[in-house]
Amino acid sequence: MVVAGVSGVGKTTLARRIAEITGIPHTEIDALFHGPDWTPRPAFVDDVRALVARDTWVTEWQYSDARPLLTARADLLVWLDLPFATATLPRVVARTVRRRLRRERLWNGNVEPPLRTFFTDPEHIVRWSFATRRKYRERIPALRRDLPVVRLRRRRDVERWVAGALTDTVR
Repeated sequence: MVVAGVSGVGKTTLARRIAEITGIPHTEIDALFHGPDWTPRPAFVDDVRALVARDTWVTEWQYSDARPLLTARADLLVWLDLPFATATLPRVVARTVRRRLRRERLWNGNVEPPLRTFFTDPEHIVRWSFATRRKYRERIPALRRDLPVVRLRRRRDVERWVAGALTDTVR
């Protein structure tokens, strides 16, 4: 199972909740991708292949090298298509600021870069989230026709799906 959406929308949070409810193991794809100093790990694609070779798994649908592998083996895609200005933007900004101010250690010892890089780095996570938000509306409909997609457009839709359809699958 994969959870799709722009950076900061809550993919990892939802993937963890899915794992807790269903007992399906969650692997955070960012942990597979990022090496020290934010460099891509050379073993990333091999690690994704190993992940999708398992019988059950849940992860986030991202990274151009991983998406085809994830799509080919997924049995469900949950798309977090939440309003950018009122849901995603405040979330990604708050998360980025919190991580930076607390110097939270992320994958392989990485920490968020200084906040000023928002103005200098075109791939800063907040700018990336804004720049890529429309691409999902092109990418997801072009996926495998037989891949079920659950498109959630509001936070309350997410909560209803988790409490309803997802929870019903494990009863």
